[in-house]
Order: sequence, then structure tokens, then C-alpha cells
Amino acid sequence: MARRYDCSDPADRAAGLREAVSAVRRGELVVLPTDTVYGVGCDAFSHEGVAELLQAKGRDRTMPSPVLIASPNVLHGLVTDFSEQAWELVDAFWPGALTLVARHQPSLRWDLGDTRGTVAVRMPLHPVALELLEKTGPMAVSSANLTGHPAPQDCDAAQEMLGDAVSVYLDGGATPDAVPSSIVDVTGPVPILLREGAVSLDELRKVVPGTGASL
Repeated sequence: MARRYDCSDPADRAAGLREAVSAVRRGELVVLPTDTVYGVGCDAFSHEGVAELLQAKGRDRTMPSPVLIASPNVLHGLVTDFSEQAWELVDAFWPGALTLVARHQPSLRWDLGDTRGTVAVRMPLHPVALELLEKTGPMAVSSANLTGHPAPQDCDAAQEMLGDAVSVYLDGGATPDAVPSSIVDVTGPVPILLREGAVSLDELRKVVPGTGASL
């Protein structure tokens, strides 16, 4: 049965984070607040956990899960061929609502879906999410909704859709808005905006003037 914790209460938050860390280490699913919408996640290196995540959402392997991390320093162990322009975007917008698609280290033993050698990675701007990620390491995290339904802005909506498929719900209150992160591909010679969300193309071009768009 799913357990839910009110992160506005210090004691409940501490207990919830302990339970969430244990659940992630067991390969189970956790719902957590982020600075965009609520996410459902698991250990990025748990093949069973990622399979459960995709199944819970009703999603297939052609839509692989992004990865959330607690610090830009974690990138050094996850990605390769990361350009100077990509680091400039990290410096400008992390933590925050910018997801970067980069080539992952070929030695990594994970299976996020059909990624074709890439990973979509982000550092969220939310204290509960960051505290959890600091303890668990990289997590595969997707929006906490059934595929085809709106991404949830509160824990109630996430729990209504995912129910007991999730072991622990961390309730951090309502998210500021439902705008998703912007997604930028940094695998090529210039960054390319794949999805415009909270960070606009104009904002990206102020940091990397040559940023393109596939919109």
C-alpha cells in the first residue's frame, strides 16, 4: 500500500525522505514534487524500476524516461562529448526547467528505454527533489501522470492516477504552474531547442546565440 508524506511538516518530510530513499534503493517508484510538475521516478540504474515506471504510466520504450540529478558535477559520470556551449546552458539555467539531451557514457549499465545512446538530463529547482536526489543519486523521472492525461500539479492528482503502483508519495504542495521544462539537444555542433517550455528560445540565445530550433 502506498504511503504519503506531507513535506510541509518537518518531521513528516524527514520520514518521507527516508522512506523514499529506501523505496528507490529497492527499485520501487516514488512520486516527488519538482519546479515544473510532479514526477514519478526510480533508481535510474534499476532495470526493473524503469520497466515499472513505464508500465505505470502506460508508456512504451520508444518514450524513454529523463533523468534528474542533484548537481551539475554528476554530469561528468553520465555524459560524454559535452560541449562548452552545453556547459554554458547548465551554468545559466540549472537548477531549473531546462532538460538537456546529451550522449551518455557508453559504459553505463542502465536501460531507460530506446535512447539511441542519449539521455535527457535535468537538475530541478525544488528543495524536496534535490534532497532526495542527493541521497539516491540519478533517478529516472517522468511526469506523474498516465500517458495522455495532463501532468499533475499536486500530489492528489498524481495519486489518483498512479495509486498503489507507487510506494511513496512526497507531497510538496501545488507546483507553481504546469509549464514543462524546455528540452535542448546538445549532441550536435550547436544546441537545438526540441521543445519550448519554461525557458524560451530567446532566453537560450542570450546565453548561446547560435541555438537553433526544430519547432
